[in-house]
Amino acid sequence: MPKKSTKRLYLIPILSKALDILEYLQSEKSPVTLEAVYRQTRFSKTSVYRILQTLVHRGYVARGGDGRYRLVTLPVKMRFGFGGQSSELPFSEAVTSSLRAAAAAAGVDLLVLDNKYDAATAIANANEFVRSRVDLVIEFQVEQQVAPVIADRIAGASIPLIAVDIPHPHATFFGVDNFRVGFEAGELLAQHALENWAGDVDWVLGLDLEEAGPLVQSRITGAFEGVRSKLELLPECFVRVDGRGLRDKSHRITLDFLKRHTKEKHILLAAATDTSALGALDAVRELRREKHVAIVGQDCVPEVLQEMGSRQSAIIGSVSHEVSDYGPRLIEIGLSLLRGRNVPPYNYVNHKLVARRSLQP
Repeated sequence: MPKKSTKRLYLIPILSKALDILEYLQSEKSPVTLEAVYRQTRFSKTSVYRILQTLVHRGYVARGGDGRYRLVTLPVKMRFGFGGQSSELPFSEAVTSSLRAAAAAAGVDLLVLDNKYDAATAIANANEFVRSRVDLVIEFQVEQQVAPVIADRIAGASIPLIAVDIPHPHATFFGVDNFRVGFEAGELLAQHALENWAGDVDWVLGLDLEEAGPLVQSRITGAFEGVRSKLELLPECFVRVDGRGLRDKSHRITLDFLKRHTKEKHILLAAATDTSALGALDAVRELRREKHVAIVGQDCVPEVLQEMGSRQSAIIGSVSHEVSDYGPRLIEIGLSLLRGRNVPPYNYVNHKLVARRSLQP
């Protein structure tokens, strides 16, 4: 006789447990305690607790103030739109990656469009979000002048808006405390001058990002104040120029400045972004003036961290905006807005000053 085959079941045990818990909650007409779920299912308390917490996080289960759990109406999957600053900028790409991972973990569909560091593209992308009827828009674009246009289009469609780093009308703000991150960068520059140049400074150059508006420009304002907090320098020592946050333009501007000041050997440079800082470094290396310039950037992108590992590099530090936190925080804020919870108008990320000396043995 032929052997009788046994059909193999490809089951996922933890998923089966989660479904058992959901079915139990569905059968109960009133909220239940964790202990009740444990007694009913006889799963380990650790497994019951973790499954319940996951279901609460994903919106399938609600936990009341008394600690009891109840099944809620299964949510329709939400769709967020994200306008990324530019796929060519390392920090922007890191934000996009963080957001993609957080959206996947939260069960949120994410429509990602590239603003390409261009105002017209950002407006076109905002129109696309409206046409696509996304539930919420997260906007990361640099042009403050078109922020009202973008915000008006999205508000006109009654879509909630979160603005990353650049404030937009009608939007909830998410980003760094720009003055504070600048101030800490300035303090590091001043400390470098004290330790290496006996406090002698000829120029303090700020590579600004004018089109982003006053809030982001306060990074350079803060950097200048950070330098002043440790060094007594004449006002004319401080110079702001617009690097646009771009490597090529920052390179050209810094190169021109250094060529006009060939005899000065003590120059501090604060950059609004690490991309600008790298452009300044290109100019410094081109003229072989690494010993004359100290640079601090913002964002802690990998290339800058690599530079800080070398004692010969002019880049002595950067402020990390903790980009890995962007995605989870943005998804959390977005879901809170859609669920009618109170969300502060300004939401700041944590930041951390990273100095070259802290990376070297």
